[in-house]
Amino acid sequence: MTGGVGGAPRPRRSVLFTPALNARATAKLGQLAVDGFILDLEDSVAPAAKPEARAALVKTLAGGGFGRRERIARVNAMASPWGAEDLAAIARAPLDGVLLPKIETPAEIAAARDILSRAGARADLALWLMIETPRAVLDCDALAGQPGVACLILGFEDLGKALGARALPGRAPMLTALSLVVLAARAHGRSVLDGVHVDIADDAGFEAAAVQARDYGCDGKTLVHPRTIEAANRIFSPSAAELDHARRLVAAHAEALARGRGIAVLDGAMVEQLHVDRAKQLLATAAAIAELQG
Repeated sequence: MTGGVGGAPRPRRSVLFTPALNARATAKLGQLAVDGFILDLEDSVAPAAKPEARAALVKTLAGGGFGRRERIARVNAMASPWGAEDLAAIARAPLDGVLLPKIETPAEIAAARDILSRAGARADLALWLMIETPRAVLDCDALAGQPGVACLILGFEDLGKALGARALPGRAPMLTALSLVVLAARAHGRSVLDGVHVDIADDAGFEAAAVQARDYGCDGKTLVHPRTIEAANRIFSPSAAELDHARRLVAAHAEALARGRGIAVLDGAMVEQLHVDRAKQLLATAAAIAELQG
């Protein structure tokens, strides 16, 4: 849920995919309790409707009214017939980032950045990456390390298809990829989000996947329906008990330092600087969430 390890926290607990051509859905984005949204030009848009979708995306963003919600656009893949035109068309839109799907090489990232720059995008426009192929998972360290990359999103639907893996409860075939992507993201100070849960009516399955992703280190989850926003926000927010423990831990460590001791003990457990750093990160995240909601 941070904007980068060691940096100022940016909540990304819930990020909702919304088809750029669905005017009814895009009109509601400013009222939803999401941390961010992704206007989609890729999977949800038929080939013949791509130009119309680009125009709709630009018009939606120009209308404003999104508050502090993060605004992302997913373009088509760089290898597709539409990727370059998508990037050029949205380069000047009021976006926080552009999501590149099916990305596999640093050269594709550089090409996307070049197109955006030549089309007039601002220099600090963030790039988000969909990690959804075996090659992307294996080369994720190189991808995450590219300049301007802010966030990685796990794409388990496409990855599972490419692997020939079964969709099992607990997502066992995906857990190696989950760990590798989280490792790469953290090595480079990037955010990382879990992929979508496609069964909209499966509340228990959604929550189980979100808890698993949180416990593996993800900052949040991408969503396909507003009904899952509350669960995502709740699961990826520090709990009241966690925050209380974090405050007491920071206080105990400060008291120990004041007494000339480098280590404190809280509730029978030893407290070192690494625990204090984690506690302060939780408290900063909670403050960022409160600011976003305010």
